[in-house]
Amino acid sequence: QVQLVESGGGLVQAGDSLSLSCAASERTFSDYAMGWFRQAPGKEREFVIGFNWSSGTSRSADSVKGRFTISRDNAKNTVYLQMNSLKPEDTAVYYCAAARKYGLGTQNDWYTYWGQGTQVTVSS
Repeated sequence: QVQLVESGGGLVQAGDSLSLSCAASERTFSDYAMGWFRQAPGKEREFVIGFNWSSGTSRSADSVKGRFTISRDNAKNTVYLQMNSLKPEDTAVYYCAAARKYGLGTQNDWYTYWGQGTQVTVSS
């Protein structure tokens, strides 16, 4: 059972940057696809960005291309979401997710493990 814990959320202004962390309870990156999702009030949870280091597969939503990046620190069993040029429409609860599968899914039910989420609020 993989446990994921997100941190780093907060209140920022439009144009600012913010980095979120997702700490895993075990070494996951070599065997797992990792994804970041977000859910804004009144909306469904949506895929933001993800990477499968075992297959080299990466994807990101059009709304965050060129602004958000995903990275990892193996020594810390941690995946990061770097968010630049933040916009008010990026306001949401952000979740990290993991799946021990080949490839990279963008649907919620493709992933097996989820964190509890961290709130990101971008003011205009």
